[in-house]
Amino acid sequence: MTAINAVPKDRAPMTSRRTQPPTPRHANDDGGSLFEALIGMAVDGIMMIDERGVVRVYNKACENLFGYEAAEVIGRNVKMLMPEPYHAEHDGYLHHYVKTAEKHIIGIGREVSGRRKDGSIFPLRLAVGEGVVRGDRVFLGIITDISVGQEQDRRIEELQAEMLHVSRLTDMGQVAAGLAHELNQPLTAILNYTNACIESAEGDAKMQSILGKVAEQATRAGNIIRRLRGFLEKRGPNMVPEDIARTVDEAIRLGQINAAERGVKLRVTIEPALPPVRIDRIQIQQVLINLMKNAAEAMEKSPRRELSVAIGRVAPAMVEIAVADSGPGISPDVADKLFQPFVTTKSQGMGMGLSICRGIVEAHGGKLTIEGSPGGGALFRFTVGVAPEVLDGE
Repeated sequence: MTAINAVPKDRAPMTSRRTQPPTPRHANDDGGSLFEALIGMAVDGIMMIDERGVVRVYNKACENLFGYEAAEVIGRNVKMLMPEPYHAEHDGYLHHYVKTAEKHIIGIGREVSGRRKDGSIFPLRLAVGEGVVRGDRVFLGIITDISVGQEQDRRIEELQAEMLHVSRLTDMGQVAAGLAHELNQPLTAILNYTNACIESAEGDAKMQSILGKVAEQATRAGNIIRRLRGFLEKRGPNMVPEDIARTVDEAIRLGQINAAERGVKLRVTIEPALPPVRIDRIQIQQVLINLMKNAAEAMEKSPRRELSVAIGRVAPAMVEIAVADSGPGISPDVADKLFQPFVTTKSQGMGMGLSICRGIVEAHGGKLTIEGSPGGGALFRFTVGVAPEVLDGE
């Protein structure tokens, strides 16, 4: 059997290589054949090393686990199958045991890591036994790949976490609906008092201007709450034809990004002669404000702070809005989950903003995606549909 081999103890451990593995030495042919058959049929990897760490036996299951042929391993130090720090420390551990007989892993199974021929690292369970063969001390290792089991455990944990998230999201939706109902009344009162103040400040243009802005924000807050209640009650957005350039401009002004105070250079690029889009203006502005605020916060510690918003037609029936920053960017493993509820890169964030944003965009028939920005940082893109009456007239 090509995967079961033994080397004479006087062979040099690192230099002896044969294209045809030597025949194992056994007390008799029948015993040797049975040994080869048993080792070869074993589901788990079976490996034998001597007290110098040189591999003497390496079965077929080991070939499947590590990717090395038997001829590539037998006669070489077993640490070639180990990643760091095991690779550098193994000889010292083995020498210490041979010298002191202090057992640490002998007779005890434990989880360690192995290194395949392609360099990949995988988890395994190793059980080591000690014996004497023909007067030589040897160590027999039984190796089990546990990566599949660990992946199943990880998936179960993910499913449990997702179930918890759904439960929390349901509870949060109920709380948010209650808050929206309670906040609507005081906001209406604020708006009424502000309008009364505007009338009382007749002749004071500056005061009327300030109070007008207060009224504008109170009105906007009321609209947001009504849209939030509609979103929680799973009603569709109130979509009408809107000027996307005006919608974006309002979002930048109302969002209070404070670009100058943050040291952020804001650049807005709008393709000329864009057609009206069919959107719920308040909801789309909420998406824009969320993306821009996230971008500004992401760049707080960046030496270069550039925020760009670009609007253009990407298809006859679709307009795209892109928000890019020059911050640290998003790692691929986080990007895949960033739109899920309760996933956030902020230390104080709840991870709801982007999840709600994607829900709004998808309710508009569009898509919200993230990718790396060409200049570094993150780039968010989302699409909205051109008003049908525009398409009918084109």
